[in-house]
Amino acid sequence: MRDGKHVILCVDDDDDILESLQIILEASGYIVERASSAEEGLKRYKAVQPDLVLCDLMMEEVDAGTNFAKELRFLGNEAPVFMLSSVGDNLNRNIDYSALGLNGVLQKPIQPKTLLALLKVKLSDD
Repeated sequence: MRDGKHVILCVDDDDDILESLQIILEASGYIVERASSAEEGLKRYKAVQPDLVLCDLMMEEVDAGTNFAKELRFLGNEAPVFMLSSVGDNLNRNIDYSALGLNGVLQKPIQPKTLLALLKVKLSDD
């Protein structure tokens, strides 16, 4: 938390997605930190220690998102991590996301009400 607000790290190589996430989250009282690659995401993660992470599945490389999640787990991350995917609902059935250190997968385009309800539940323990 920073200034009494939860910090959400959003990692995606699509600036439009980052912009829309920032608008939705900041309008709901969250602080948003952005990164446009997995490498930049790791640097931002270390610098800000976010309360929750939203990360695209496929960025500069097909497996960049899953590798990012594995790196967070290696670093001892305890913040919830949700993968953003446009691959389709089958991803939920084909990946053991808990083994990757993920708390779940959200389908793009993300519905603001769904996202905000999820954040409320995941961040309510603080």
